[in-house]
Amino acid sequence: MGQEIDDACFCRQDFNTFHQRLAEETALLAEWFEQGHFDPGSPVAGFELEAWLVDAQLRPAPVNARFIERLGSPLVVPELATFNVEFNIEPLPLSGHILSHMTSGLQQTWRQARKSAHEMQLELAMIGILPTVRDADLSPANLSAMNRYHALNTEILRLRGGRPLRLDIHGHDILRAEHSDVMLESATTSFQIHLQVAPELAARAYNASIIASAPLVAVSANSPYLFGHDLWAETRIPLFEQSVEVGGYEEDAHGPMRRVSFGSGYARASLQEVFTENLEHFPVLLPVLFDAPPEHLAHLRLHNGTLWRWNRPLIGFSGSKPHLRIEQRVVPAGPTVVDAVANAAFYYGLSWALSRQDEAAETRLSFPIARDNFYAAARHGLDAQITWLDGHKQPVRSLLLKTLLPLAAQGLEALDIERSEAEHYLGIIESRVKNACNGAAWQRAYVARHGPDMHALLAAYLKRQNSGLPVHEWDI
Repeated sequence: MGQEIDDACFCRQDFNTFHQRLAEETALLAEWFEQGHFDPGSPVAGFELEAWLVDAQLRPAPVNARFIERLGSPLVVPELATFNVEFNIEPLPLSGHILSHMTSGLQQTWRQARKSAHEMQLELAMIGILPTVRDADLSPANLSAMNRYHALNTEILRLRGGRPLRLDIHGHDILRAEHSDVMLESATTSFQIHLQVAPELAARAYNASIIASAPLVAVSANSPYLFGHDLWAETRIPLFEQSVEVGGYEEDAHGPMRRVSFGSGYARASLQEVFTENLEHFPVLLPVLFDAPPEHLAHLRLHNGTLWRWNRPLIGFSGSKPHLRIEQRVVPAGPTVVDAVANAAFYYGLSWALSRQDEAAETRLSFPIARDNFYAAARHGLDAQITWLDGHKQPVRSLLLKTLLPLAAQGLEALDIERSEAEHYLGIIESRVKNACNGAAWQRAYVARHGPDMHALLAAYLKRQNSGLPVHEWDI
């Protein structure tokens, strides 16, 4: 969940003091990694699902504060824009019947939220980019009333020297636009999957998550349209990367260090390397000073929250004991609850299997190739070709069916996931691949048959979403 702050105005001394405390906490964290000072417990799973509020005309409805007040659920919180909300779930042990528990928990909250939305003559949409969103909707007037978001907007523009943010996406069509604020980010909604791991597995799990990103985004792509333009299968990727580009970043051997990126490399020895990179290469955006001891890592965690690697390591606390989590951020929202849980099941199984192979997967696939795989999959979805651990480039669909789905099944078995549940949710992924029908493919097929009317597309999408059927079973 986005961490709220008390103030949105800062002075130079705030930045200097924050950086000093950040350096102190980063050094303390390094000691913790050396000492193994983390929760060694079993894997734990969680997620965050972002969604849209839409009105009777299927336009973004900027009323999340009223909606959240009416709903009254601690699991649903504001997002950057007043037409977005975020659904959360209590963390669960990654074993047994977790997949059905995830499904039932999210379905219950989603039903309650839809009931509140209907009472306000609204609907909820679970989709990566809303087809009907307009450039004019992404204005500061629709920025949620949280100090965190207003401060982020101010500081990103300050680091850019007031220069507008430039959007330049080349897909099936070409889209170019300029924005004078960070609201472009609010056009992207995602399903962020969390995996808490023991410290001795954390580096391998992080690297496995990076490698799994390409096939994961290929099967889950659900964002082909922005402002009526047909772009990438998962247009969220270039849109988010360009929407908070600050400029003035430092250069290193990997090139520019961007705040939203695939990252600069694998973890070699521990996740401490990522937090050291945070300190050394990224200017502070939110210099909020906390009256807390260094052991709370308050400044380190806030700074990490202003860096959006597609795979992001997180530090949390189980009581007084710190723990390590991997946040996998590449998956878009939707199309349905069961599709989302199927995406999570595939991710957990594949990344767990990759992280436990005798020969580390990251030694068999270079980081630049993993990065190229990711952008190819985001651009082309299930039509992508990617290079796997054997060095061979192949269609992602055949790779999924022959290699990756069996590997994910092995990973879920190793996690002691109930076999029938693993088979059910991986079966959804398998059918999606065999039918070449993820959310992006369905949207494009609908437009090919009925024409590029984005309102008609969204109406048809919502009707099928509310049926609860997984996307590979949708008609057009």
